[in-house]
Amino acid sequence: MSHYDVLIVGAGHAGAQAAISLRQLGFEGSVAMIGDEKYPPYERPPLSKEYFAGDKSFDRILIRPAAFWEERKVDMLLGRRVKTIDPQAQTVTAGNEQIGYGKLIWCTGGSPRMLTCNGADAPNVHAVRRRDDVDAMMAKMDQIDHVVVIGGGYIGLEAAAVLTKFGKKVVLLEALDRVLARVAGEELSRFYEAEHRAHGVDLRTGAKMDCIEVQDGKATAVLMQDGERVETDMVIVGIGIVPETGPLIAAGAAGGNGVDVDEYCRTSLPNIYAVGDCASHANRFARGAQLRLESVQNANDQAKTAVAHIMGKEEAYDAVPWFWSNQYDLKLQTVGLSIGHDQTILRGDPATRSFSVLYLKAGKLIALDCVNAVKDYVQGRAHILSGAVLDQAQLADSSVPLKEVGLA
Repeated sequence: MSHYDVLIVGAGHAGAQAAISLRQLGFEGSVAMIGDEKYPPYERPPLSKEYFAGDKSFDRILIRPAAFWEERKVDMLLGRRVKTIDPQAQTVTAGNEQIGYGKLIWCTGGSPRMLTCNGADAPNVHAVRRRDDVDAMMAKMDQIDHVVVIGGGYIGLEAAAVLTKFGKKVVLLEALDRVLARVAGEELSRFYEAEHRAHGVDLRTGAKMDCIEVQDGKATAVLMQDGERVETDMVIVGIGIVPETGPLIAAGAAGGNGVDVDEYCRTSLPNIYAVGDCASHANRFARGAQLRLESVQNANDQAKTAVAHIMGKEEAYDAVPWFWSNQYDLKLQTVGLSIGHDQTILRGDPATRSFSVLYLKAGKLIALDCVNAVKDYVQGRAHILSGAVLDQAQLADSSVPLKEVGLA
């Protein structure tokens, strides 16, 4: 049986950052990373953007070149999936092999939440989570004209933008009354709905689907609850992820929507940490609420926190959340968490395609959505950290730099 001083399960952003941080902080013990794909760690966000669009090759989205891991003596155990964990014996079972560990860092992220209706398993129904997902779609692109995208979150909108660039006829179905409903205010939702429609996307909100029609082994239409039949050559599903925590929970780790971790990213099991999309933590920028954050920032920062703790440094996770999305020529940058906001301020004019939506709670700035407004994004962070009550007239005046906005 092989044994590693630190075993990292998951070869995405969080796993890669954990391995990098271990070596950067001078850890000299043995390190291995288990990944269920055959590829070394690569960036996930470009899958629905630059990689899907053909603007970046796979080599350009690798987090580090393959030789990097060998040079730093990080064993890459790829194409394997952890089935079980024995926290008492400190072993995992991957395939038919048992592997021992001193410390375990669980960085498995999540799997795409797929549809459960009839026809959902047709071969031309795709998610956008892995390289192989996107490669399979790209291989078919010359043979398709019509695509139905299910889900109006970032993945669905980004995929719709790329497909439109390819000249495909896109129908986007969102079951709620607006896109981005779970992550953004109405001003931003309506702006993006208008942008996609202006680019030719048939974007429908409040759209309730029933099932997928399959003929000759392929999805040919999405059937709606009102009886409408939406013809398609391909279906792309972007309705969120299911955190990959099965073996941890089965081993006795506390958790529900993800695995619960403390401020140092420790699970309830000894010598086991969890970081990234699968880790549920109390976040002060969500006013102490317990939540999972699905972002590269969170994956990287939590990985650094866990590694620091392994190295004997108690540095609690307390990073400001941030996110981004590229659609058409629009760069959306978000800082903070708008959860629980009681007021929004529109800063700038959406018609100019450069503006920000500011989210306040009890007069304090808690988050910003910035569209082609990099200065607002950069300068707004300090106000989120300060927790000060700010002058709302100045916040709304785009001629006043955010860094110059005074107290109320």
